[in-house]
Amino acid sequence: MSRYDSAITIFSPTGNLFQVEYAVKASEQGSSTIAVKGQDCIVLGVEKKDVSKLQDAKTLKKILRLDDNIFIAFSGLQADARILANIARVECQSYRLNFDDAPTVDYIARYIAGVQQKYTQRGGVRPFGISVLVAGFDAKGQPRIFQTDPSGACTEWKANAIGKNDKSARETLEKKYKNHMTDEQTVKLAGQALVEAAEKGSKNLEIIVLYKNKVRELTEKEIEDVIQAITQEEGAK
Repeated sequence: MSRYDSAITIFSPTGNLFQVEYAVKASEQGSSTIAVKGQDCIVLGVEKKDVSKLQDAKTLKKILRLDDNIFIAFSGLQADARILANIARVECQSYRLNFDDAPTVDYIARYIAGVQQKYTQRGGVRPFGISVLVAGFDAKGQPRIFQTDPSGACTEWKANAIGKNDKSARETLEKKYKNHMTDEQTVKLAGQALVEAAEKGSKNLEIIVLYKNKVRELTEKEIEDVIQAITQEEGAK
């Protein structure tokens, strides 16, 4: 099958595009990333990789702001995410210029998916090696979560996990997710899914809570408290 992965535009006899499948594999090797929708909020959580003591950890962001009410969290190649985020930011500003209104989260999610898809059908380029969780609020103030992958597919979710150990994290979300969860319940569920998926301890986790008009990033102490409460609850069972 090796001859069928020499170019992005060549289908294998089984109908596969191997370059796209390789990009999906690259995204699956990225850091564990979680998104959970509550009644009035969205919680995004990521596992942070260890960095050198001399390196500024703030330069390695896995959660990026695209517009006032639109954020993305990603799993996969950091450089690819930076480029895709910049493309999406330009589109957000273009939308505001053309329509004199803020872009909707579903529009931006589908735009990102469209950009990813374009890189699967022409020579001289390769697919983006990232999966993206797009989170934000619609015009009615309702939280929305979308996922895009290297093939250009775009789907909406109530809660989802991407990256390493995404299956185990998704199983936790499927078992414990409830509609109309409070902020505290949403943070707790995201923490449970992250603990299930992450390979390291709570010091390597980053969690932010999105509201319609503000963003709150949990401190390291708050994350430790959440993880400790989850551990105690599991131990009591």
